[in-house]
Amino acid sequence: MPQEFRFEMLAKFGYAARGVVFLLVAALALFSSFGGGRPESKSAISSLLDQPFGKVWIGIIGIGLFCFVAWRLAQALADSDGHGSDAKGMVIRASLLGSAVTYVGLGIYAIGLSVFSGGGGGGSGEKGLATWIMSQPFGSYLAIIAGIGLFAGGVVTMIKGLTRKFEKYISIPSNASWLTYVCVYGLVARGVVFAVVGILFAYAGFKVDPDQAGGMADAMDWLSELPGGATIFIVIAAGLAAFGIYNLVAARYRTVRGPSMADVKRTVSRPFN
Repeated sequence: MPQEFRFEMLAKFGYAARGVVFLLVAALALFSSFGGGRPESKSAISSLLDQPFGKVWIGIIGIGLFCFVAWRLAQALADSDGHGSDAKGMVIRASLLGSAVTYVGLGIYAIGLSVFSGGGGGGSGEKGLATWIMSQPFGSYLAIIAGIGLFAGGVVTMIKGLTRKFEKYISIPSNASWLTYVCVYGLVARGVVFAVVGILFAYAGFKVDPDQAGGMADAMDWLSELPGGATIFIVIAAGLAAFGIYNLVAARYRTVRGPSMADVKRTVSRPFN
């Protein structure tokens, strides 16, 4: 029991850190026309540098993101949520593993920013990832496949919100039922942005130009150019704030089953089994 309790705290601290990051991203998006900030994860974290104890807060967020990575690895490799090893379960666990890889990079960025003077540039790592993929054999085709995967992930995230499947793991008390609708809104908005990032990534592969790939800020720019784009931009930006709240709700109410020693031994010997 004490070990499970510690793992639960690890996972929930991770959700809280991710929630803070997305609240900052949403703030950058909503106020970008005034401050010129880019609504990206790295830009959001670096925006804390000028605040009192900014490096301390960034360091705490970095530690929290590594806690989130640990939880994602437990979900993907040790199958803590019980998705199983059939085709559907493997796809879900593979996407969770991809999420872990993403947040490793963001966690390293946050820790580095908190330890060293100044900071690196903000923005996303999508262009760098696209450049690396396209340098591989058949790289442009791999980029298109990756983009399709990102688009599919966005659609799945939207469906997760609309069908309220998150309630399988998150038990929101009846006296705070309004939080359910905030979570739905947040997941749908996050899914839309994720799907647009996938479109940009696939287009980069089609054009054999990694500069065409983009992250959240580029996706938001793309949405703002649609008919009624200004309204869409505000609705999605507010939705990213709702996604941040969704993560804070998960930090409070999500059921977390820490991997047992049997899970760990099985994972080491035969991952994804």
